[in-house]
Amino acid sequence: MLRTAEITAELSREEQRGEDSHQLYWRGTLECSLDCFVCERVGRTTVFERGTERALCSGSRSGFARHYTAARLAAFDTTSGRDRMGVRAVVDFWWAPFTDTRDGHRSAAPTSHPWVRLHLGYHCPRAKESGTASVQTNLVRPHRLTCKHCDRELAADTRSPSVRLLV
Repeated sequence: MLRTAEITAELSREEQRGEDSHQLYWRGTLECSLDCFVCERVGRTTVFERGTERALCSGSRSGFARHYTAARLAAFDTTSGRDRMGVRAVVDFWWAPFTDTRDGHRSAAPTSHPWVRLHLGYHCPRAKESGTASVQTNLVRPHRLTCKHCDRELAADTRSPSVRLLV
């Protein structure tokens, strides 16, 4: 059965001007915990990339290796304002009922407590280098994102990303 989920997140940030502007942006990559009917394991980290027609399942530590799965990033929209930036991603994934081959848990669509990680990129004007950051559902809030080159605060993550099952 085809399922669709909407994932949204918002960051607050101080307005940066001139030489100190860090050009923070959402990257077209996200990770989500889904049950995989291909390897029949529950709670697998599934990696979605903008522009690809399938996602990558982490597989299991023993036995089934990483593999492609029937899932895709169907939409990826970003917003940016003076003091806020947001992202909305829509993921399509196939789901079928199964019992986990390792521990006997039954699959769910989506898992009962989905975990999500969204990736960001930035450019540090002081170091003249790029960097990456991420936000995810299981962080203590508020979470401050800082530049790894100059330690300047890039944004604050005050609310966990939300996951809403659409279909």
